[in-house]
Amino acid sequence: MAVPDWIANEPQVRHVHHRAARRGVTAELPDWVSTAARQALANQGISTLWQHQRVAAEAAFDGRHVAISTSTASGKSLAYLLPIHAATAEGTVRPGVELHRWATMARAHTALYLAPTKALAHDQARRAREFGGSSWRLTTLDGDSEAEERRFAREFATFVLTNPDMLHRSVLPQHERWQGLLRSLRYVVIDEAHRYRGVFGAHVASVLRRLRRLCRHYGADPVFISASGTIAAPAAHLQRLSGVETVTAVDTDTCTRPALDFVVWQGEADPHREAAGMLTRLVDTGAQALAFTTSRVQAELVADQARRHSIDPGGIASYRAGYLASDRRDLEAALSSGRLRGVACTNALELGVDISGMDAVLSIGFPGSLAALWQQAGRAGRDGRDALAVLIARPDPLDTWLCDHPEALFEAPIETTVLHPDQPAVRAAHLAAAAQELALTADDQEYFGIGMLPLLEQLAARGVLRRRGAAWYWTSAHRAVDAIDLRSISGRGVEIVQSTTGRVIGQVDAAAADRTVHEGAVYLHQGEQWLVESYDRGAGVALCRQQRAEWFTQAQGSTEVRIVRTDQQRRLGLGTLFAGTIELTSQVTGYLRRDTITGVVWDSTPLDLPARTFRTRATWCTLRDRALHGLDERELAAGLHAAEHAAIALLPGFAPCDKGDVGGLSSVHHPDTGAATIFVHDGLPGGSGFADEAFRVAERWLAATLDLLTACECEQGCPRCVVSPACGSGNHPLDRRAAVTVLHLLAAHGTPLTLPA
Repeated sequence: MAVPDWIANEPQVRHVHHRAARRGVTAELPDWVSTAARQALANQGISTLWQHQRVAAEAAFDGRHVAISTSTASGKSLAYLLPIHAATAEGTVRPGVELHRWATMARAHTALYLAPTKALAHDQARRAREFGGSSWRLTTLDGDSEAEERRFAREFATFVLTNPDMLHRSVLPQHERWQGLLRSLRYVVIDEAHRYRGVFGAHVASVLRRLRRLCRHYGADPVFISASGTIAAPAAHLQRLSGVETVTAVDTDTCTRPALDFVVWQGEADPHREAAGMLTRLVDTGAQALAFTTSRVQAELVADQARRHSIDPGGIASYRAGYLASDRRDLEAALSSGRLRGVACTNALELGVDISGMDAVLSIGFPGSLAALWQQAGRAGRDGRDALAVLIARPDPLDTWLCDHPEALFEAPIETTVLHPDQPAVRAAHLAAAAQELALTADDQEYFGIGMLPLLEQLAARGVLRRRGAAWYWTSAHRAVDAIDLRSISGRGVEIVQSTTGRVIGQVDAAAADRTVHEGAVYLHQGEQWLVESYDRGAGVALCRQQRAEWFTQAQGSTEVRIVRTDQQRRLGLGTLFAGTIELTSQVTGYLRRDTITGVVWDSTPLDLPARTFRTRATWCTLRDRALHGLDERELAAGLHAAEHAAIALLPGFAPCDKGDVGGLSSVHHPDTGAATIFVHDGLPGGSGFADEAFRVAERWLAATLDLLTACECEQGCPRCVVSPACGSGNHPLDRRAAVTVLHLLAAHGTPLTLPA
């Protein structure tokens, strides 16, 4: 659809980017595709492939590792389903491939599909059945699988669709029971590969190395295929993720795509209310639309506001993580069938089901990376109809800067995915798991790298492993994998339970539980408000009751940083930039109640929750007293705090991360540095690579931060430059003008400034 007049003619439009339609380039089906498979494709109206599908399918069939990185709805699934179906359903492989001596003809070749969510694996299974028919012995495997389904996957299935968590917790630790699948494993698909970054990516990288090691033990050497939306260097990403050496990149998109008009919208009102209004109007005028938010709470609020004003309230819903499986699948089916016309969602929908063909997509705030933004926009577009995408800027520093620099959205290259597979804390935990699966020897450096041996010695010194001769063994009666949570290093999740009935209505990650389900918190679930009555952190349970509230809650807290080790440093203007390991202690100390409509604070309530302490990675900069001419201590404290807020807010534009991935702290005289200091740190134990990336791009990143603060016309600070809704100290003190001075000192200009007038 073209940009509606009720959007195009409004002063809030800052920029409109037009992407022209593109004609596709087709290719014939490979010779090895069987007559039955050709007929199945014909039944779906497919007689030819896009050229990139043919290139990827041929490479995988030839036994090459392949990284497919093309746009949403470009047919990546079919590119890998063709060789997988040929091998696992029909026994067709390239000449020269030998069967394992213990493999049966009925299970001569098998394949694994890994998705970051259970829902996406189920959606891909549905698509695979549509192509391969009921005779194809495929199944899903996840935490919802019954015992009989698990036995079928273990003993009979030739194509198993699962997630990294099940591979880590169930398959690899019990590999003897799964050897029928592993010894004939021909293909491993890693879908949504760009989602494997940071700590989660490091965990999955170790899981895949454990998988490759066990496959080799049983005589298999599978081909790895990654699929993702458009990312930079997809082959290098698959190499880092899986540990394989040579990868063929298929990153030239040859499919037909409709024209797209991409609007950058900067309003004065609450962007979520504006998005709800747009979603309502799109649905009421016959369009099908998605509104991507960046939090579970806002997904619920946007859907609720849109329903209140729509002529078809039943056609609007919310979708986010934390829903029970049955609720999630009902929503997915309703959206796919068209019964749902508008959905406010988090990226859980983006990963939950392969939805495309929307008329319009609204992105409420920049989602953290260009790759994620275009992934969301790619959900819009039907054959023969133009598509609409709208970035509704939030009143925060990064979105404000992007509104002033639209070239950073539409002309800049897609970022490289941040992934450090050798993260020591993560790798050490998985080495313990690998040792329990099979004793480790020096030869396993092929999978775990040259840093493996020092880590094994450390584990042995701590009594985690025992060395006997040339091998390291796991000696505990407990399972090593039970101490490793791929999703949350902080521990297992917290269940939200209705106090009167005992019904589980949802769950929340343990790392976020203190802030979201503390006593007195308002928890939103499918448009309903639940008041948390009690929170038992140890038991992992929050009891709540349904209550209509005209407020929402915002947690407050405190943070302390201790420097453990400095790895790198360099001059930065009149200051010094460092990177290293820190010990972070954080504590939720209370919460605010805010008016749902205006956001005004009603009151503040203290909480008595224990502190969380862990080590992570950070980058920090210091300014010595001699550079700080013109700033008294009060101004300096407010300037450092404001600069910290703005820098953290802009970091996702330079090191692709979510805002929740990083945190910060500022100090006029930090005890470990003896100087004015600003810290930016990874938010998870062990680090996730984002702070180290911030060290690498510091000059460009901080120059952009200075540019943002200089351009803002407010006095002390505002939500568009330095005010942060997540600030644990209530945004006090803040001073934009003092922050300009601080950042100018760090921007390599070399001349101290006095406070701007």
